[in-house]
Amino acid sequence: MRRLKLPRRLTPRPRLFNMSPFDTIAAVSTPPGKGGVAVIRITGSEALKVIDRIFISAGGRRLSECKPRMQVYGYILDGDERVDDVLCTRFDAPRSYTGEDTVEIYCHGGILVTKTVLELALVAGARPAEAGEFTRRAFIGGRLSLTEAEAISDLLEATGREQLRLGATDARCALSKRISSLRSTLTALISSSLARIDYPDEDLGDFTDGEMLEGIFALLSSVDSLLATYRTGRAISEGIKAALVGKPNAGKSSIYNLLVGEDAAIVTDIPGTTRDLLESRVELGRVTLRLFDTAGIREENSADAVERIGIAKSREKIEKCELLFAIFDSSRPLDEDDRIILDRIKSSGATAVALLNKRDLEAELDPSLLSGYGFAEVLSVSATERERTLGLISEAVSRLFTDGTIRVGVDPVISSARQYASLLKARESLSYAQESLSAGFPQDAVSTDLERALGAISELDGRAVSEEVVTDIFSKFCVGK
Repeated sequence: MRRLKLPRRLTPRPRLFNMSPFDTIAAVSTPPGKGGVAVIRITGSEALKVIDRIFISAGGRRLSECKPRMQVYGYILDGDERVDDVLCTRFDAPRSYTGEDTVEIYCHGGILVTKTVLELALVAGARPAEAGEFTRRAFIGGRLSLTEAEAISDLLEATGREQLRLGATDARCALSKRISSLRSTLTALISSSLARIDYPDEDLGDFTDGEMLEGIFALLSSVDSLLATYRTGRAISEGIKAALVGKPNAGKSSIYNLLVGEDAAIVTDIPGTTRDLLESRVELGRVTLRLFDTAGIREENSADAVERIGIAKSREKIEKCELLFAIFDSSRPLDEDDRIILDRIKSSGATAVALLNKRDLEAELDPSLLSGYGFAEVLSVSATERERTLGLISEAVSRLFTDGTIRVGVDPVISSARQYASLLKARESLSYAQESLSAGFPQDAVSTDLERALGAISELDGRAVSEEVVTDIFSKFCVGK
């Protein structure tokens, strides 16, 4: 058996997706590092030829001679030398993830052995896969829509249970079915209007004007219901930018540590301890927070230049966050520094929640003084009462940013700005069509608006979307997926 020679370097040159979309590609599909098992995936028209050059079953057969979708025990070979004993499975087109011939190798998860097996696959004729290229090929091959691909991306990035539900198979199917239904209804309405244009004297349209108006109204209702899920989907998927703000020693860092679940911020009785912004990703009930702990805000009379910079950064963060937790020391009456914070929160336009901290101490702050500043919630909390405080804050944030009637993982939910923008465009065109028909214009007058709506829906599921958008979406995937 001819021995395969490894090149000195196998560093791939940068390559765009559209340079060689039909190459046979290979990548490690498990996380880097040492583990029990590593998975190496090969896909493309030459996948079986590649694996046959480096694999032989324990019974002496090549994988191309074995049945599809069956694990085969054997050996990865470098010439006559056995590199590793592995399991291999072949998935023939189109019944594979990408829709192409695909092979998966399950080898031992050592760093060197995984690297060596991948290098042998590359020498045997595959090229290194780009980030997200396997899923991109599945999209190009019609195995999944762009919305389903985005859901898979969310699944890979998930850090909480709600994110897992949002990217689960049932959720992806529910959204895909809703989009397909919108397309089917729009296509039927457009066909009817075009038939009237081509054969005005034959009355060939499937729908009367009244039926078409009902159809457009139903489409608008369906689109509106999807648009209404965006706030919930985005809060779960992307997360909400949130900041803890307050004067020095109000307890911001203690609350921050409580929410983060570790001592991430230094807590002392010395005013101005927090000088810089701290950031953490926090799973809070159904919602993900991109949480910032800010420097204590007070009148700009601090002699400490570093503290002044921290205060300036805190004020900038107030202007950029969607959610502000205003921390007040309930054991002290409101003072001028508190009022400075109240004025800034009121003018920020962000959703604000007041946390009256240190409720375990004797109360001196009158909560009625906070009325008129636009707080969505006012909660009495204490950093020493972890479970109670976490529960109150979690429930409040879920009420403010999610719809409790949405069954995440079951109902169709949109979670990306791209999806939301496409639906808004579709809704605008449908509204124009509804207005025209209601005003007495004939069906052929609304066909253009209906076609625009269909174009927007086609952007939503990827049937009519630019190469730049597709490239941007799949560039966020890891290599091997």
